[in-house]
Amino acid sequence: MGIIIAILIFSFIIFFHELGHFTLAKLNHIDVQEFSVGMGPAIFTKEHRGTLYAVRILPIGGYCAMGEDDEATDSPSNFNNKSVWARISVIAAGPVFNFILAFACAVVLVAMAGYDQPVAGGVDEGYPAYEAGMRPGDRIVEMNGKNIHLFKEVQVYNQFHQGETVELTYERDGRQYTADVTPLFDEELQYYRLGITSSGYTAATPLTALEYGAYEVKYWIDTTLLSLKMLVTGRVGVDQLSGPVGIVDVVDDTYQEAKTYGTATVAVNMLNIAILISANLGVMNLLPLPALDGGRLVFLAVEAVRRKRIPPEKEGYVHFAGIVLLMALMVVVMFNDIQRVFF
Repeated sequence: MGIIIAILIFSFIIFFHELGHFTLAKLNHIDVQEFSVGMGPAIFTKEHRGTLYAVRILPIGGYCAMGEDDEATDSPSNFNNKSVWARISVIAAGPVFNFILAFACAVVLVAMAGYDQPVAGGVDEGYPAYEAGMRPGDRIVEMNGKNIHLFKEVQVYNQFHQGETVELTYERDGRQYTADVTPLFDEELQYYRLGITSSGYTAATPLTALEYGAYEVKYWIDTTLLSLKMLVTGRVGVDQLSGPVGIVDVVDDTYQEAKTYGTATVAVNMLNIAILISANLGVMNLLPLPALDGGRLVFLAVEAVRRKRIPPEKEGYVHFAGIVLLMALMVVVMFNDIQRVFF
Protein backbone atom coordinates (compact mmCIF):
# COMPACT_ATOMS: atom_id res chain seq x y z
CA MET A 1 0.00 0.00 0.00
CA GLY A 2 2.85 2.38 0.82
CA ILE A 3 4.32 1.88 -2.67
CA ILE A 4 0.96 2.65 -4.29
CA ILE A 5 0.62 5.83 -2.19
CA ALA A 6 4.15 6.87 -3.19
CA ILE A 7 3.39 6.44 -6.89
CA LEU A 8 0.12 8.36 -6.56
CA ILE A 9 1.79 11.24 -4.68
CA PHE A 10 4.65 11.48 -7.15
CA SER A 11 2.29 11.22 -10.13
CA PHE A 12 -0.10 13.86 -8.85
CA ILE A 13 2.75 16.30 -8.21
CA ILE A 14 4.05 15.87 -11.77
CA PHE A 15 0.50 16.12 -13.11
CA PHE A 16 -0.02 19.38 -11.21
CA HIS A 17 3.25 20.71 -12.65
CA GLU A 18 1.99 20.00 -16.17
CA LEU A 19 -1.38 21.51 -15.24
CA GLY A 20 0.47 24.77 -14.62
CA HIS A 21 1.86 24.78 -18.17
CA PHE A 22 -1.58 23.84 -19.53
CA THR A 23 -3.45 26.54 -17.59
CA LEU A 24 -1.17 29.39 -18.66
CA ALA A 25 -1.12 28.10 -22.24
CA LYS A 26 -4.91 28.27 -22.34
CA LEU A 27 -4.94 31.71 -20.71
CA ASN A 28 -2.52 32.93 -23.39
CA HIS A 29 -4.62 31.33 -26.16
CA ILE A 30 -1.87 28.90 -27.10
CA ASP A 31 -2.76 25.70 -28.91
CA VAL A 32 -2.39 22.64 -26.68
CA GLN A 33 -2.22 19.53 -28.81
CA GLU A 34 -2.56 17.08 -25.93
CA PHE A 35 -2.93 17.11 -22.17
CA SER A 36 -2.29 13.68 -20.76
CA VAL A 37 -2.66 12.16 -17.31
CA GLY A 38 -0.28 9.23 -16.98
CA MET A 39 2.10 7.73 -19.52
CA GLY A 40 2.03 4.85 -21.98
CA PRO A 41 -0.93 3.59 -24.05
CA ALA A 42 -4.14 5.61 -23.73
CA ILE A 43 -7.11 3.99 -22.00
CA PHE A 44 -9.39 7.00 -22.51
CA THR A 45 -9.26 9.94 -24.92
CA LYS A 46 -11.54 12.86 -25.70
CA GLU A 47 -10.94 15.78 -28.03
CA HIS A 48 -12.33 19.17 -27.05
CA ARG A 49 -11.66 22.45 -28.83
CA GLY A 50 -8.56 21.17 -30.56
CA THR A 51 -6.98 19.56 -27.50
CA LEU A 52 -6.77 15.80 -27.01
CA TYR A 53 -7.36 14.90 -23.36
CA ALA A 54 -6.02 11.47 -22.48
CA VAL A 55 -5.77 9.13 -19.52
CA ARG A 56 -2.92 6.69 -19.98
CA ILE A 57 -2.29 3.32 -18.41
CA LEU A 58 0.77 4.12 -16.30
CA PRO A 59 -0.08 6.47 -13.40
CA ILE A 60 3.25 8.27 -13.50
CA GLY A 61 2.79 11.97 -14.12
CA GLY A 62 1.58 13.40 -17.40
CA TYR A 63 2.51 15.94 -20.03
CA CYS A 64 1.28 19.01 -21.89
CA ALA A 65 2.17 19.10 -25.60
CA MET A 66 2.05 22.62 -27.08
CA GLY A 67 3.94 22.14 -30.34
CA GLU A 68 7.07 23.91 -29.10
CA ASP A 69 9.19 21.95 -31.61
CA ASP A 70 6.88 22.70 -34.54
CA GLU A 71 8.56 25.49 -36.51
CA ALA A 72 6.53 25.05 -39.71
CA THR A 73 3.17 26.37 -38.53
CA ASP A 74 2.16 29.97 -39.12
CA SER A 75 -0.77 29.75 -36.74
CA PRO A 76 -0.89 32.80 -34.42
CA SER A 77 -1.90 30.48 -31.58
CA ASN A 78 1.23 28.33 -31.90
CA PHE A 79 3.53 28.49 -28.86
CA ASN A 80 6.47 29.78 -30.91
CA ASN A 81 4.45 32.64 -32.37
CA LYS A 82 3.43 34.10 -29.02
CA SER A 83 5.24 36.97 -27.32
CA VAL A 84 8.32 36.13 -25.26
CA TRP A 85 6.50 37.16 -22.07
CA ALA A 86 3.59 34.83 -22.83
CA ARG A 87 6.03 31.95 -23.36
CA ILE A 88 7.90 32.83 -20.16
CA SER A 89 4.65 32.71 -18.19
CA VAL A 90 3.78 29.29 -19.63
CA ILE A 91 7.20 27.77 -18.88
CA ALA A 92 7.43 29.31 -15.39
CA ALA A 93 3.90 28.14 -14.52
CA GLY A 94 5.00 24.52 -13.97
CA PRO A 95 7.38 25.25 -11.06
CA VAL A 96 5.05 27.95 -9.72
CA PHE A 97 2.20 25.43 -9.58
CA ASN A 98 4.52 23.10 -7.63
CA PHE A 99 5.00 25.82 -5.03
CA ILE A 100 1.24 26.47 -4.96
CA LEU A 101 0.57 22.76 -4.39
CA ALA A 102 3.23 22.62 -1.67
CA PHE A 103 1.62 25.61 0.03
CA ALA A 104 -1.88 24.08 -0.13
CA CYS A 105 -0.58 20.83 1.39
CA ALA A 106 1.36 22.77 4.03
CA VAL A 107 -1.72 24.72 5.11
CA VAL A 108 -3.67 21.46 5.53
CA LEU A 109 -0.74 19.91 7.39
CA VAL A 110 -0.42 22.83 9.83
CA ALA A 111 -4.20 22.90 10.34
CA MET A 112 -4.10 19.20 11.24
CA ALA A 113 -0.87 18.93 13.23
CA GLY A 114 -0.07 22.48 14.37
CA TYR A 115 3.26 24.27 13.96
CA ASP A 116 6.60 24.15 15.77
CA GLN A 117 7.48 27.65 16.90
CA PRO A 118 11.21 28.30 17.42
CA VAL A 119 10.68 28.49 21.17
CA ALA A 120 12.98 26.69 23.58
CA GLY A 121 11.05 24.13 25.59
CA GLY A 122 14.21 23.17 27.41
CA VAL A 123 17.79 24.45 27.60
CA ASP A 124 20.30 21.88 28.85
CA GLU A 125 22.68 23.07 31.55
CA GLY A 126 26.31 22.74 30.58
CA TYR A 127 25.58 23.25 26.89
CA PRO A 128 26.43 26.40 24.87
CA ALA A 129 22.89 27.81 24.64
CA TYR A 130 22.52 27.76 28.44
CA GLU A 131 25.95 29.30 28.92
CA ALA A 132 24.98 32.03 26.44
CA GLY A 133 22.04 32.97 28.68
CA MET A 134 19.16 31.21 26.93
CA ARG A 135 16.37 29.80 29.10
CA PRO A 136 13.14 27.86 28.48
CA GLY A 137 10.53 30.06 26.79
CA ASP A 138 13.05 32.11 24.82
CA ARG A 139 12.22 32.52 21.14
CA ILE A 140 15.00 32.13 18.56
CA VAL A 141 14.62 34.80 15.87
CA GLU A 142 17.90 34.66 13.93
CA MET A 143 20.89 32.39 13.32
CA ASN A 144 23.83 34.13 11.62
CA GLY A 145 21.42 36.73 10.23
CA LYS A 146 18.96 34.16 8.88
CA ASN A 147 15.40 34.68 10.07
CA ILE A 148 14.02 31.67 11.96
CA HIS A 149 10.30 30.84 11.94
CA LEU A 150 10.23 27.12 12.77
CA PHE A 151 12.11 25.09 15.35
CA LYS A 152 13.11 22.58 12.68
CA GLU A 153 15.08 25.40 11.02
CA VAL A 154 17.25 25.55 14.16
CA GLN A 155 17.84 21.81 13.96
CA VAL A 156 18.64 21.84 10.24
CA TYR A 157 20.97 24.82 10.57
CA ASN A 158 22.91 23.00 13.26
CA GLN A 159 22.91 19.81 11.19
CA PHE A 160 24.40 21.54 8.14
CA HIS A 161 26.89 23.56 10.21
CA GLN A 162 28.15 20.97 12.70
CA GLY A 163 30.66 22.42 15.14
CA GLU A 164 30.54 25.92 13.64
CA THR A 165 30.08 28.99 15.83
CA VAL A 166 26.73 30.67 15.21
CA GLU A 167 25.53 34.16 16.09
CA LEU A 168 22.26 33.39 17.84
CA THR A 169 19.60 36.06 18.41
CA TYR A 170 16.78 35.20 20.80
CA GLU A 171 13.88 37.10 22.30
CA ARG A 172 12.58 37.24 25.87
CA ASP A 173 9.83 39.52 27.18
CA GLY A 174 10.00 41.69 24.08
CA ARG A 175 13.78 42.23 24.30
CA GLN A 176 16.35 40.68 22.00
CA TYR A 177 19.71 39.24 23.00
CA THR A 178 22.58 38.14 20.78
CA ALA A 179 25.37 35.68 21.59
CA ASP A 180 28.03 33.72 19.72
CA VAL A 181 27.41 30.04 20.41
CA THR A 182 29.68 27.13 19.51
CA PRO A 183 27.94 23.70 19.58
CA LEU A 184 29.32 21.14 22.03
CA PHE A 185 30.05 17.58 20.90
CA ASP A 186 27.78 15.04 22.57
CA GLU A 187 29.83 11.86 23.06
CA GLU A 188 26.73 9.70 23.51
CA LEU A 189 24.91 10.93 20.40
CA GLN A 190 28.11 11.57 18.40
CA TYR A 191 26.65 14.92 17.37
CA TYR A 192 27.33 18.62 17.98
CA ARG A 193 24.52 20.15 20.04
CA LEU A 194 23.46 23.63 21.07
CA GLY A 195 21.49 22.15 23.97
CA ILE A 196 18.03 23.43 23.00
CA THR A 197 14.90 21.31 22.78
CA SER A 198 11.57 22.17 21.18
CA SER A 199 8.53 23.40 23.08
CA GLY A 200 6.32 21.15 20.94
CA TYR A 201 3.60 21.90 18.44
CA THR A 202 1.04 24.71 18.78
CA ALA A 203 -2.53 24.29 17.53
CA ALA A 204 -3.21 26.46 14.49
CA THR A 205 -5.98 28.92 13.74
CA PRO A 206 -7.00 29.54 10.09
CA LEU A 207 -4.66 32.55 9.94
CA THR A 208 -1.67 30.82 11.53
CA ALA A 209 -2.27 27.81 9.27
CA LEU A 210 -1.77 30.13 6.28
CA GLU A 211 1.22 31.88 7.86
CA TYR A 212 3.06 28.77 9.00
CA GLY A 213 2.06 26.91 5.85
CA ALA A 214 4.11 29.52 3.96
CA TYR A 215 6.98 29.04 6.43
CA GLU A 216 6.86 25.27 5.83
CA VAL A 217 7.25 25.75 2.08
CA LYS A 218 10.04 28.27 2.60
CA TYR A 219 11.78 25.79 4.91
CA TRP A 220 11.79 23.07 2.25
CA ILE A 221 12.91 25.47 -0.48
CA ASP A 222 15.78 26.69 1.72
CA THR A 223 16.74 23.12 2.61
CA THR A 224 16.76 22.11 -1.07
CA LEU A 225 18.95 25.07 -2.02
CA LEU A 226 21.33 24.38 0.88
CA SER A 227 21.57 20.72 -0.16
CA LEU A 228 22.37 21.75 -3.74
CA LYS A 229 25.04 24.13 -2.46
CA MET A 230 26.62 21.30 -0.47
CA LEU A 231 26.49 19.05 -3.55
CA VAL A 232 28.23 21.66 -5.71
CA THR A 233 30.89 22.37 -3.07
CA GLY A 234 31.54 18.66 -2.57
CA ARG A 235 30.28 18.45 1.02
CA VAL A 236 27.88 15.73 -0.12
CA GLY A 237 28.43 13.29 -2.97
CA VAL A 238 26.29 12.14 -5.89
CA ASP A 239 26.06 8.76 -4.11
CA GLN A 240 23.91 10.46 -1.44
CA LEU A 241 21.26 11.64 -3.92
CA SER A 242 17.90 9.87 -4.11
CA GLY A 243 15.63 9.47 -7.12
CA PRO A 244 12.16 7.96 -7.66
CA VAL A 245 13.19 4.53 -6.33
CA GLY A 246 14.60 6.04 -3.14
CA ILE A 247 11.55 8.28 -2.70
CA VAL A 248 9.16 5.33 -3.09
CA ASP A 249 11.17 3.40 -0.51
CA VAL A 250 11.07 6.32 1.96
CA VAL A 251 7.33 6.75 1.49
CA ASP A 252 6.74 3.02 1.97
CA ASP A 253 8.86 2.91 5.14
CA THR A 254 7.10 6.01 6.49
CA TYR A 255 3.70 4.51 5.75
CA GLN A 256 4.57 1.21 7.45
CA GLU A 257 5.71 3.05 10.60
CA ALA A 258 2.81 5.53 10.64
CA LYS A 259 -0.09 3.15 9.96
CA THR A 260 0.10 1.65 13.46
CA TYR A 261 -0.82 5.09 14.85
CA GLY A 262 -3.90 5.54 12.69
CA THR A 263 -5.11 7.21 9.53
CA ALA A 264 -4.49 10.77 10.76
CA THR A 265 -0.80 10.03 11.39
CA VAL A 266 -0.47 8.49 7.94
CA ALA A 267 -2.12 11.57 6.39
CA VAL A 268 0.19 13.98 8.24
CA ASN A 269 3.30 12.06 7.18
CA MET A 270 2.18 11.78 3.55
CA LEU A 271 1.38 15.49 3.43
CA ASN A 272 4.84 16.29 4.77
CA ILE A 273 6.44 14.15 2.06
CA ALA A 274 4.22 15.72 -0.61
CA ILE A 275 5.35 19.21 0.48
CA LEU A 276 8.99 18.13 0.35
CA ILE A 277 8.71 16.58 -3.13
CA SER A 278 6.60 19.36 -4.64
CA ALA A 279 8.82 22.18 -3.32
CA ASN A 280 11.92 20.23 -4.36
CA LEU A 281 10.55 19.68 -7.88
CA GLY A 282 9.74 23.38 -8.16
CA VAL A 283 13.26 24.39 -7.19
CA MET A 284 14.96 21.78 -9.38
CA ASN A 285 12.92 22.79 -12.44
CA LEU A 286 13.93 26.42 -12.01
CA LEU A 287 17.64 25.62 -12.09
CA PRO A 288 19.20 27.24 -15.20
CA LEU A 289 20.14 23.88 -16.69
CA PRO A 290 19.42 22.71 -20.26
CA ALA A 291 16.24 20.64 -20.73
CA LEU A 292 14.72 21.92 -17.47
CA ASP A 293 12.19 24.73 -17.30
CA GLY A 294 14.89 26.96 -15.84
CA GLY A 295 17.12 26.32 -18.85
CA ARG A 296 14.30 27.25 -21.22
CA LEU A 297 13.65 30.39 -19.19
CA VAL A 298 17.30 31.40 -19.66
CA PHE A 299 16.90 31.26 -23.44
CA LEU A 300 13.65 33.23 -23.23
CA ALA A 301 15.29 35.83 -20.98
CA VAL A 302 18.12 36.25 -23.49
CA GLU A 303 15.52 36.62 -26.23
CA ALA A 304 13.68 39.27 -24.20
CA VAL A 305 16.92 41.27 -23.77
CA ARG A 306 18.24 41.00 -27.34
CA ARG A 307 14.72 41.15 -28.90
CA LYS A 308 15.64 38.31 -31.18
CA ARG A 309 15.13 34.60 -30.77
CA ILE A 310 18.13 32.30 -30.52
CA PRO A 311 18.04 29.92 -33.53
CA PRO A 312 15.75 27.01 -32.49
CA GLU A 313 18.16 24.38 -33.81
CA LYS A 314 20.98 25.70 -31.59
CA GLU A 315 18.69 25.83 -28.56
CA GLY A 316 17.56 22.31 -29.41
CA TYR A 317 21.16 21.03 -29.41
CA VAL A 318 21.74 22.52 -25.95
CA HIS A 319 18.56 21.00 -24.52
CA PHE A 320 19.34 17.63 -26.10
CA ALA A 321 22.78 17.63 -24.47
CA GLY A 322 21.08 18.52 -21.19
CA ILE A 323 18.65 15.62 -21.53
CA VAL A 324 21.52 13.20 -22.15
CA LEU A 325 23.39 14.43 -19.07
CA LEU A 326 20.24 14.33 -16.92
CA MET A 327 19.47 10.79 -18.07
CA ALA A 328 23.03 9.75 -17.20
CA LEU A 329 22.63 11.33 -13.75
CA MET A 330 19.29 9.56 -13.29
CA VAL A 331 20.92 6.21 -14.10
CA VAL A 332 23.61 6.84 -11.47
CA VAL A 333 21.03 7.95 -8.88
CA MET A 334 18.76 4.97 -9.63
CA PHE A 335 21.74 2.60 -9.31
CA ASN A 336 22.55 4.12 -5.90
CA ASP A 337 18.89 3.83 -4.84
CA ILE A 338 18.72 0.18 -5.85
CA GLN A 339 21.91 -0.57 -3.95
CA ARG A 340 20.59 1.11 -0.79
CA VAL A 341 17.15 -0.49 -1.00
CA PHE A 342 17.96 -4.03 -2.07
CA PHE A 343 21.53 -4.69 -0.96
